[in-house]
Amino acid sequence: MQGRKLVTRKTVRIAMNGVTGRMGYRQHLVRSLLAIREEGGLDLGDGTVLWPEPVLVGRREHALRELAGRHGLEHWSTDLDAVLADDSVEIYFDAQVTAAREDALKKAIAAGKHLYTEKPTATGLAGALELARLARAAGVRHGVVQDKLFLPGLQKLKRLVDGGFFGRILSVRGEFGYWVFEGDWQEAQRPSWNYRAEDGGGIVMDMFPHWEYVLHNLFGPVRSVQALATTHLPQRWDEQGREYPATADDAAYGIFELDGGIVAQINSSWAVRVARDELVEFQVDGTHGSAVAGLRTCRAQHRSATPKPVWNPDLPATERFRDQWQQVPDNTEFDNGFKAQWELFLKHVYAGAPYEWDLLAGARGVQLAELGLKSSAEGRRIAVPELGRDVAESAR
Repeated sequence: MQGRKLVTRKTVRIAMNGVTGRMGYRQHLVRSLLAIREEGGLDLGDGTVLWPEPVLVGRREHALRELAGRHGLEHWSTDLDAVLADDSVEIYFDAQVTAAREDALKKAIAAGKHLYTEKPTATGLAGALELARLARAAGVRHGVVQDKLFLPGLQKLKRLVDGGFFGRILSVRGEFGYWVFEGDWQEAQRPSWNYRAEDGGGIVMDMFPHWEYVLHNLFGPVRSVQALATTHLPQRWDEQGREYPATADDAAYGIFELDGGIVAQINSSWAVRVARDELVEFQVDGTHGSAVAGLRTCRAQHRSATPKPVWNPDLPATERFRDQWQQVPDNTEFDNGFKAQWELFLKHVYAGAPYEWDLLAGARGVQLAELGLKSSAEGRRIAVPELGRDVAESAR
């Protein structure tokens, strides 16, 4: 019929490894790919609608079968090699434990699959750079999850940065964390491998890659790091109730120098009780204004509306300091951050849309974590070398 748009549905089979875990299941499967299906697929704008078809991969057959049945999915397997050998599978996604990720990504690259992966991409910088080099040489598209950039609070904060609200940015202060139960008298909220260094655990390796891309994308590249990593709780109990020694760091206190002399201080801890509005908050101070951003909200205070505090410990404060800040409005509807980035990656693969959060960007996060641990071990500030395409190409 004249004027009627012809729509072609393209099914995209995506191997999803690690979706029996909490993050892989809730955010990547249910709230991203299945949510895209519930909306009728992803419209590429050229008459093509992508229809994601997850192929669940993992080690536990009973868990995969139950999960597939719960959501009406037909395809699952405990044989990663067989899935990668299937030419109808075009994308490989990895949300496994960190220690298992690098080898699986190499297999996927060798099989010619496009890659989308959780971070950190490897347990060390050399491995992360090797992945970037191999993917580039193979000509596959690749992306790394950098979900916090898509949080409503940080998107509002970026709006302030892009609009010049802060003037010259002076400093960034971040607080992240919450009390993770030891596992003896209450069940821990995080898996036990997070607290074993031999399994790739540790808050530095977990969170410094996040801080790298947040700082890099909002304020500028990190040029130096000084960190103190520690294990506040040396004993924990695993999923079977067995006591085990915590060999990985559960708290890290970092100072990062950014381009332009901006100083960022970020505390990360799984041994802190929350006295904040949200589980993560960033305060940005500049010559013209300041802002505090969390997961969903962002409050700002312009220099023209900045009160004049006077230190007087002899009298109680007569005003609530939080009430002196203005809420930054939404001005848009914010989708789930994981889903938003999945959509961008799929458009990158199938429509050639630009995409900057690739394996080299993931390697920067691994680099910062590695140097943060080195800084803590040696008790000194360490420069962060720039990672360019040439560095990845020379990695062997």
